[in-house]
Amino acid sequence: MTSLTVGQVARRAGVGVETVRFYEREGLLAEPPRRASGYRQYDDQAVSVLRFIRRAKALGFTLQEIKGLLALRLDGSATRSDVRERASAKLIDIDAKIRDLQRMRDALTGLTAACHGDGPTDGCPILDALGGEFPVSPLDPGVRYGA
Repeated sequence: MTSLTVGQVARRAGVGVETVRFYEREGLLAEPPRRASGYRQYDDQAVSVLRFIRRAKALGFTLQEIKGLLALRLDGSATRSDVRERASAKLIDIDAKIRDLQRMRDALTGLTAACHGDGPTDGCPILDALGGEFPVSPLDPGVRYGA
């Protein structure tokens, strides 16, 4: 068994030392055995798990979802279908976020177009909309961007 320090594991996995400790506290990474000196003794599997977590996070999975994926990875009775279901659910979440971001972009585009950018801030359609003077979303009925 390879014996690695927390710093070595963190470097190999591309994360910080505090991240390693955080994932241990959250139950995503098993707490390793300790040497007689009290230092934690990690192995290469810890690096693999940390890389898995980092990559899953990059795809938008939450820590709770990653915990479920890690459990599937270790579950001998789990199937590819189980994993695919979770990935498909994440795609649905991502698509909803994209729609929300597009609505925000459209609203901000409208507000930006309504503001000519000259003069004092009094009566600024962007600030007025943010302050509740006018609806922010272009999907709201009766939308009016500025005077």
